[in-house]
Amino acid sequence: MTAAIAAGLFFGGASAAVADSWRDLHMSTRGVSFVGEYQWEPKFVRKGGFHVRGDLNDVHHGDGHNVYLRARVEAYDWTRLKGVQKKSVHIDHVFFDGAVLETQEAKIQACRDRGSLRPDNCSHLREFRRH
Repeated sequence: MTAAIAAGLFFGGASAAVADSWRDLHMSTRGVSFVGEYQWEPKFVRKGGFHVRGDLNDVHHGDGHNVYLRARVEAYDWTRLKGVQKKSVHIDHVFFDGAVLETQEAKIQACRDRGSLRPDNCSHLREFRRH
């Protein structure tokens, strides 16, 4: 009897920890593109964060500018994941709010770093909320 109850609790908890399915995520603007996917991690797994993976691409090799992916969760500051000039970089990162068990909102953009004198250009801001 005890084994049956323990098994029921184990499998009931395991079903609650199933991750959200992966969804396509494509962003681009002049000089940069990101082609990949995202998912919301379940509570207690990787801090219930916003998981992004894919390729960040420097599209215009001759412009001399770097590219980056920037993301923000909840009310925290923006985080940058830098790319490499003239190359494609694979990104696999989980953005999370360390103060909670499950991150609820995220914002993300792909950007071209045009230096300190000219403003960066970024793709449209994509906003996501956990359902």
